[in-house]
Amino acid sequence: MAQPSDLTVVRDLAERYAEQAARPIQNDRRNLWRDHNSKIRTRPLIYMRAFAWRELPDSQCVCEDPFLRSLEMPLRQKLFWTELEDDSVFEPWSVVSAAKKLPPGGVWGVPIRWIGRGNGCAGICESPLKEPEDLAKMVVPEHRIDEAATAARVARVQEVFGDRLPVSVDRAPAWVSWNADISTCLAQLRGLEQIMWDMMDRPEWLHELLSFMRDGILKAHREAEAAGDWHLNHHQNQAIPYARELADPAAGGDAVRRRDLWWFCAAQESAVIGPEQFDEFLVQYQLPIMREFGLVAYGCCEDLTRKIDVLRQIPNLRRIAVSPMADVASCAEQIGDEYVFSYRPSPSDMVGYSWDEARVRRILRHDLEVCKANGCHVDITLKDVETVQGERQRLFDWMRVAREVIAEVYGG
Repeated sequence: MAQPSDLTVVRDLAERYAEQAARPIQNDRRNLWRDHNSKIRTRPLIYMRAFAWRELPDSQCVCEDPFLRSLEMPLRQKLFWTELEDDSVFEPWSVVSAAKKLPPGGVWGVPIRWIGRGNGCAGICESPLKEPEDLAKMVVPEHRIDEAATAARVARVQEVFGDRLPVSVDRAPAWVSWNADISTCLAQLRGLEQIMWDMMDRPEWLHELLSFMRDGILKAHREAEAAGDWHLNHHQNQAIPYARELADPAAGGDAVRRRDLWWFCAAQESAVIGPEQFDEFLVQYQLPIMREFGLVAYGCCEDLTRKIDVLRQIPNLRRIAVSPMADVASCAEQIGDEYVFSYRPSPSDMVGYSWDEARVRRILRHDLEVCKANGCHVDITLKDVETVQGERQRLFDWMRVAREVIAEVYGG
């Protein structure tokens, strides 16, 4: 049973977060992202996330009740994030995911077992599609929501927050983000090395598997649209999803169509294959899914330097990720001002293995000067920070340096 002190802690955090979300600067940032994502000139914007949270003293929760603790953690994380004063927008609501009815084996009906994966770290994936005939074990996706469980979940959160923080229910299907880029699940289902053998030894079978996944995702998306379960709280672009071409994110409101939303897609597991195979075995299957949405952001941690021409097939492509492994100069030349350039410097170089301000300045200045010379609409994403070696201040120092370098290169 929840202790009164636990409730007080969470409600206090919710009030503090609501105060941050109500600051006038949030609207200023919304306007900047609307322009930037619509390729209207702004200064380079900064988006900082995944910041070695487990190392920070701010991450220490005090609630004993498991449910309240599950609300406490994200609130503490967001409140710390607001202290960084990047260009992130903090929305004045809390999102609760609807309870999805899924097959016993997971989104594709076949269980994926992880070995040695503790504390969210790396592990070995035991892929269930060991033989080609195992494809028959996969289950066709079906978008279904457990309304009773969802209502109970929402009521419980609302009881905690009261009028301090509105609750927004995310009713989008389970097949979004990593469950819908095909690449992630493909590697887990079959095994990354085995997929590369399949491309050579049994391409017809691999195309059959990819077709099954593409068609299943599209089916679930159509079912969600027919049910009125896509809403403006489900924009996804791995940044701040505002653009002048699309309606703003919102907590509630009427159902929308997929073409009213941002969509995020990636193919991190494709890093080791060439552009032709990337096109044949991934992009051609992702395209029918991406075309249904309003705007698309493509890429995460994979190096897309040699694959940008392949991405030009995406008619609604707006953002391209330029990862730490990418050739920034080559990407800047290819992207120019045609797409938004999501620049992602290496977190290790920036804050991970030491704090070297001169190194950070040198890297940021060089890469931003290249972007400026090519007319890029660039933003900076610092993410996947696994460690700051316990030095919380590095994150704030990096933010200061990034802003100073932006001012040096772009003026202002």
